[in-house]
Amino acid sequence: MNQTQDMTSGPIAKEILMFALPLMWGNIFQMLYNTVDSIVVGNFVGTQALAAIGATTMVVNLAVFFFNGFSVGAGVVISNAFGAQQHQRLHDAVETVITMTFLMCVLFTIVGILAVGPLLRLMATPADVFDQAAQYLRIYFAGIAGLLIFNIGSGILRAVGDSTRPLLLLIVTSTLNIFLDLLFVIRFHLGIAGVAYATIIAQAISAVLVLRLLICTDAVYWFSWKDMMIDTKLLKQIMAIGLPSGIQSVITALSNIFVQSYINFFGSTCMAGWGCYNKLDSFIFLPIQSMAMAASTFVGQNCGAGKEDRMNRGTFTAVSISVVVTAAIAGLIWVLAPACIRLFSQAENVITIGTLFIRTNCFFLIFNAVNHVLAAALRGRGDSLGPMVIMLLGFVAVRQTYLFVITRYVINTPRVVGFGYPVGWMTTCVMEVLYFILRWRTVPQNKD
Repeated sequence: MNQTQDMTSGPIAKEILMFALPLMWGNIFQMLYNTVDSIVVGNFVGTQALAAIGATTMVVNLAVFFFNGFSVGAGVVISNAFGAQQHQRLHDAVETVITMTFLMCVLFTIVGILAVGPLLRLMATPADVFDQAAQYLRIYFAGIAGLLIFNIGSGILRAVGDSTRPLLLLIVTSTLNIFLDLLFVIRFHLGIAGVAYATIIAQAISAVLVLRLLICTDAVYWFSWKDMMIDTKLLKQIMAIGLPSGIQSVITALSNIFVQSYINFFGSTCMAGWGCYNKLDSFIFLPIQSMAMAASTFVGQNCGAGKEDRMNRGTFTAVSISVVVTAAIAGLIWVLAPACIRLFSQAENVITIGTLFIRTNCFFLIFNAVNHVLAAALRGRGDSLGPMVIMLLGFVAVRQTYLFVITRYVINTPRVVGFGYPVGWMTTCVMEVLYFILRWRTVPQNKD
């Protein structure tokens, strides 16, 4: 069954929304993996276990974000080939990225397990949280191959305009994950290990299913075991786009580990509240992430087709939609913040600190809507270096400078530390918009 979507013609807003809406629902179900882990642990295990889940998020992101950089590069190359109707090049790119993914699965599993202890110590993880966090992470990295294979497989489908079937797979496996969470924790009393096992089992099944979709098709994106190979020319193109994105994501994730260490200074209650905030923040981020993926695919396909004006108009449309939707969701979350935190914990002090973080930061995600959608559109053009430099300056250099100065020489409170995120978002937004105007809006435009 061929469910590709050619976005090189037709109404721009409609094309982007038709592609982005299944993505957003898919991202919601993907978020359910870790969110349900936190809800089950917070309600049936305890505050320390909830804090441990929160402490693991940044470590997991360190690996996932780097791989997602590779996935971004693969998606741009594949969407360019699809837009240019270069079917053999597209097939070679699919074979190359899946072969590389299998190799990276081995590397990430080994390095991830070995790095658990050092990374948790780097974050100054408290003693009452350390062992549970380490247990969760070791199980998670032992099964990380499922996540990587699913991410690259769904990325291939999205690059050719198919955002519906990845959504269906996520609905199935997220539902399975919820069932296994409850079974392992409530019935078998496995604690934090139970939610880790549930996650990697569900992710492994999603990997098998997405590979089956790629193998059992006669569409242009087919994958064949006998054709597995690494095309060095295509790999260089993928890495030229993906490596800057991956490096930026990894360094940002490392920066966020240091942010976590500032939070850890205030103890396990603050850590639990911060972890709850991050889960809700991630839900507000979902439309941003979805529009960024849509913008990357839309621009990538139109770049392959040589349609400059359509790329610019699509970028503006994606940014505008993302800003409006993010503002609306942030307003709703601001009002419902205490009730949202209660989903994770009934402890009043955790609810108080989690609500504080949400209400301080949520509206500033509007700036992040511009950042990520614009950066994705730039990568769709093949420009990955510019967004990397800008995001490293804003998300890392400015944020860490702010935290160092404010906590040592002005005041050190949870609210002040949490506000380090908006400081980075706002700075990056200004630089990103200026870069796009100066670098790309000056390019002569061609009509459709």
